[in-house]
Amino acid sequence: MRAIQIVEPKKLREISIDRPGAPGPGQALVRTHRMGVCGTDVSCYLGKFPFFAFPRIPGHELGVEVLAVGSDVQNVRPGDACSVEPYMHCGTCYACRKGASNCCANLKVIGVMSDGGLCERFLIRADKLHVSTKLTMDQLALVETLAIGCHASQRSQTGAQDSVLIIGAGPIGIATLEFIKLTGAAITVMDMNRSRLDFVQRNYAIEHCIEVTPEVSGLEIAKAMTQGDMYSVVIDATGNRFSMAGALQFVAPTGRLVYVGITQDEISFKHPALHRPEVTLLASRNALPSDFPYIIGLIEAGTIKTDPWITHRTNLDHVVEDFDSFTRPENGVLKAIIEVV
Repeated sequence: MRAIQIVEPKKLREISIDRPGAPGPGQALVRTHRMGVCGTDVSCYLGKFPFFAFPRIPGHELGVEVLAVGSDVQNVRPGDACSVEPYMHCGTCYACRKGASNCCANLKVIGVMSDGGLCERFLIRADKLHVSTKLTMDQLALVETLAIGCHASQRSQTGAQDSVLIIGAGPIGIATLEFIKLTGAAITVMDMNRSRLDFVQRNYAIEHCIEVTPEVSGLEIAKAMTQGDMYSVVIDATGNRFSMAGALQFVAPTGRLVYVGITQDEISFKHPALHRPEVTLLASRNALPSDFPYIIGLIEAGTIKTDPWITHRTNLDHVVEDFDSFTRPENGVLKAIIEVV
């Protein structure tokens, strides 16, 4: 059976693996139709992601078809089209007992900490499959990315009265934007890439965008835009330690700063920058099981439009040669989709 493996930084290869056996109790056998390439996959490929070990079959943003189910499986049946919740939590640790399965002490994310779905078929816990009778396989592969933004929005506790700055207009920043928009808050988006800001303005009608350049200070523009008040919520989706450290300067007194991007590097700032304005600092990790059916419902209802998301495509025959191009900002990749079947 065909699969694609990240062997070492910046090197993919096609490999042959054994076909999975019949699903056991609580399992489903699924066929991968689509895999979305996200920032995590890019970081893993570049050797920059902290929870990744080589070699590994990637793939956690998936649209799959159920082929068979094991005993005691009630939520899916053969023929179902599903999005995959890739977070394999233990259910017994402190975080799981609190309902925070996204922070499970024994968490294994498929495609990152264990082999993922960039193969023809694989076995998975059936409780991690979320069915839709309406969405395409492309749309189902987008649900996990959107779930990251959904959880970040929830962590931010944003309401209609808030002014929000989203730093970073890549896939995670735009996923977060999708859900912040639903709150009715006033939104500003900041990025160094003009084409990303153009995308945001064109597809999301965001009036206030800040392009940061070596010559232009984002701080001064933000001060002017807010009459010096700054933002009650700042969400940094860059995964860049310098941006994450500097994000504090954009937070209004008593405001909230959410880190949804992730970095292996240390983040440092002087304590008064956090203490003086009494900022609440929050992290946002993964998503919760309940986010997946919620997002599927929003896409099915047309509340979230997925048409603008997919900018690039490849397939199993060409992914080894094409993947590196998805890592280059100049190529304008928002979401690349790999067609497996």
